[in-house]
Amino acid sequence: MNKNVFVLGLDDANREVLRGLPDADSLTFHQLLTQDELQEGEVNVPDLLERAEAQLADFDGSVDAIVTYWDFPATMMVPILCRRRGLPSADLKAVIRCEHKYWSRLVQSRVTNALPAFGLLDLDAEQPHLPAGVSYPAWIKPVESASSEGAYRITDTEQLARTLPQAREDVVRLGRPFEAVLDMIELPPEIEQIGGAAYMAEEAAAGQQVTVEGYIAGGTVDVYGLVASIDYPGSDSFLRYQYPSAMSEGVFERIVEVASEVISASGLDNSTFNIEFFWDADASRLRLLEVNARHSQEHARLFEMVDGVANHAAMVSLGLGHHPQLPRREGEYAMAAKWFLRHFADGVVRRTPTPGEVADLEARVPGCTVLVKVEEGARLSDGYGEDSYSYVLAEVFLGGADEDDLKRKYEEFVSTLPFTIDDEEA
Repeated sequence: MNKNVFVLGLDDANREVLRGLPDADSLTFHQLLTQDELQEGEVNVPDLLERAEAQLADFDGSVDAIVTYWDFPATMMVPILCRRRGLPSADLKAVIRCEHKYWSRLVQSRVTNALPAFGLLDLDAEQPHLPAGVSYPAWIKPVESASSEGAYRITDTEQLARTLPQAREDVVRLGRPFEAVLDMIELPPEIEQIGGAAYMAEEAAAGQQVTVEGYIAGGTVDVYGLVASIDYPGSDSFLRYQYPSAMSEGVFERIVEVASEVISASGLDNSTFNIEFFWDADASRLRLLEVNARHSQEHARLFEMVDGVANHAAMVSLGLGHHPQLPRREGEYAMAAKWFLRHFADGVVRRTPTPGEVADLEARVPGCTVLVKVEEGARLSDGYGEDSYSYVLAEVFLGGADEDDLKRKYEEFVSTLPFTIDDEEA
């Protein structure tokens, strides 16, 4: 009989990727709550857990694994639900130790010096200021967020003062529900004091941003890929993710060493992870940005195109209690990228590509998959999970022979598929 794998927030695009896994014929994937249920409005974790439990209880069959590739609250709901059913998963406290950005920094500082200066930010200070030891330019961010929500790059005190009112609003949506999860574990005094509705600041890092993907099973860390993150020129918003990264072998080994140290120090086990870094080649300086106790679904198709199997395979294997076995460089393409077509102002969507136009491009361009992320008539700011500076109109997955091939294919997409945004309507 097929194993039943429940995926928190399973969406159509990732269901398609999961069905392409080598052992998918022996698995049945079920959606456990929708992505909208998990993310819209101010998240209510106890209510979400109750609804998930009711759905599992109503299922007429075995529940063999519960997994996710999404941020909070899904990352923390999985260990809670698995523990109640005796299923394999990471420990909740270890997941929180990774996902609480300030707690994670304290753990990291004990095993590596590859960190920017950081500290807690006083949102209510009469005279806004960065924490002691942190200099401009800096990033301020909630200690718990998803998709860079609530993160702002700050260049001076005046900008900090202008941004704090918005930051005080941003910290509420995920901060208060995060505190409901923190109440489930015993916290060290320094974390109990600040809770989950807090902001921190850290100095901005320079250089090439990369993300290392891996998993830890039985205490052994395995890193299986390094993905480059490339911004829009003059912006902090991602233009594309590209795999494999062109980083040198020596730098890659250094990244793997730091990644292994911080994952082990966190106490995480039986889990996928991804860790974001900046490598400043001019200064020969490595800076660790953040640790996520999950793999990145953003990269799933990239690994599928280059290695032959999506990184979802590690998640599913661990969820079923197996040790992952991932191939390397057995895919159809030498390089792959996920591109983000963005709009950098709010507005109303007036025109998107039709399904027929999308299908025509995908048939014409080998290795191309287009996901339109907005609907006609929608206001961009009514969405969720965006960064603080832009709105994603479409995601484009491309496989190619090299970087030039990827760029050529993306330009064909941009010139072929039309989007019209009305920036003027209130």
